[in-house]
Amino acid sequence: MTQRWGITIPFEGVPLRDQRAWIEELPDLGYTDVWSAESGGYDAFTPLALASVWAPSLRLGTAIVPSFTRGAATLAECVGSLCQAAPGRVAFGIGTSSNVIVEQWNGIPFDKPYHRTRDMVRFLRAALAGEKVTQEYETFSVRGFRLGIEVEQQPPILVGALRPGMLRLAGREGDGAIINWLSADDVHQVVPHVGAGKEIVARIFVLPTEDRELVRYVGRRAIAAYLNVPVYAAFHEWLGRGDVLQPMWDAWKARDRAAALDAIPDELVDDLIVHGSPEACREHLQRYVDAGVTTPAPAILGSGESLRQVIRDLAPSA
Repeated sequence: MTQRWGITIPFEGVPLRDQRAWIEELPDLGYTDVWSAESGGYDAFTPLALASVWAPSLRLGTAIVPSFTRGAATLAECVGSLCQAAPGRVAFGIGTSSNVIVEQWNGIPFDKPYHRTRDMVRFLRAALAGEKVTQEYETFSVRGFRLGIEVEQQPPILVGALRPGMLRLAGREGDGAIINWLSADDVHQVVPHVGAGKEIVARIFVLPTEDRELVRYVGRRAIAAYLNVPVYAAFHEWLGRGDVLQPMWDAWKARDRAAALDAIPDELVDDLIVHGSPEACREHLQRYVDAGVTTPAPAILGSGESLRQVIRDLAPSA
C-alpha cells in the first residue's frame, strides 16, 4: 500500500472562497490528499470540487459522508459527479455517522447502522459501475436506477469504522478503513481487523502549541464532545478505556459538564490530541504511520490566518 499524506479541509476560520491559495500550495508542501468531513459545517463535496480545480494533482477524499443522510440515488449522483470532475482522483469514505447527526439533526431513525452502511457500499459499487439497479437491500430498496453519469475510473470506497464489525466490513467489502479519535498505540489494535493490503486513513486531531494549559482546555472539550456520543463511547470501551472514562461519562449523564471535563485525565489528552512544537507534532504523527496508518489526514484544531504556517510546519516536506 502506497504511503500517502493528506490533510483535512476546509480550514477553520477562513471563508471557503478565500482558501484557494492555501490549497494550491499543498502539493508543493508534499501533501498528496485532501480529506473533507460532514458533521455540521460544510458539506463533504463542495470543498473537494473546488480543490479539484485549485490543485489538480491532489486526491480528493471524504472522511466521512454519512450513509443515512442522502438517499441511495442522490448519493450515487454526488459521488459520480465528483468522479467525473476529477477522474481517478476520488476516494469515497462512507460511514454510519452517529445518532446525534442522523437522528437529532436530520430526523432520520438511526436504525441498523452497520447494515445501512454495508448496503450503501454494495449499491454504490453497482451504481458507479453503470449497472441498472433493482434491488431489495436489508435497509432500503432501489427500483430501476441507472446513474446517468459515466464514471471512467471506479473510486476506492473506504468505510469509517470503529469496532471490529465495521472494521472487518471495511476490509471485506470496502477498499480500506477510515479511523479517528484514537491514539497511535490504538492503531495496533484496530488495523488487524481490516486486513492486509488495505488503505488505513486516519483523521488525527492536531493542536500545534506548546501552551499546555490551552491544550488541556481545548482537548478536554473536544474529547467530551465526541466521547460522550454512544458510538465513540462504545469504541473506547472496546479499546480498554472504560475505567478511565467512566467518571466523565457519569458526570456527563448527570449534566455536570464541569465535573465531566475535570474527570478527563491529562494522559488521555496527550494520547488523543497531537500537540507541541512542529517537530513534536511531526514525530507524533509519524507514530501513527509506523503503527499502520497509510494515509494520515491531520485535522488542525484552530482557526484563522495563523493556520497557514501550521500547514507548512506539518508538511511532509518540512
